[in-house]
Amino acid sequence: MDSDHVDMLLAQWARQRPDLDCSPMGVLGRVARMAAIAGREVSEELKGCGLLGSDFDILATLRRAGEPLTPTALYQAAMLSSGAMTARLDKLAERGLIERQAAPSDRRSLLVCLTASGRELVDRAVEQHVANERRLLAPLTEAEQAQLAALLKRWLLENE
Repeated sequence: MDSDHVDMLLAQWARQRPDLDCSPMGVLGRVARMAAIAGREVSEELKGCGLLGSDFDILATLRRAGEPLTPTALYQAAMLSSGAMTARLDKLAERGLIERQAAPSDRRSLLVCLTASGRELVDRAVEQHVANERRLLAPLTEAEQAQLAALLKRWLLENE
């Protein structure tokens, strides 16, 4: 089997510290490298739609919700600070992709919703995003992808 970057690191550790089992580095090192590579690829693909990753997260969260959300619900779902969320929402509103409305139940509260152009953009972006992710996972069979997803889910359920 071919060697990857992590194999080289493990071999170096084996030479320098033969007393230490570094095999966990093999798993977590590969997961970290995969996340970095996928992150770069996803960012590049989203740039083609005129979006930053945080913009896409906000628009996709609104699209998945299917209804207006409060800024608090958005920043919790998108894992941004409230300050960062406000700045992103301002920029998305300036571009005409979202709008803020007074909440019918509490006029002091705001709801954020997609505009027609925001919905059109996020629909196009998510189609490209899924195609890009499919391309990134192409070296694995569908069964391998399902197995990997199940293993990662099990790890996340234990550690999140």
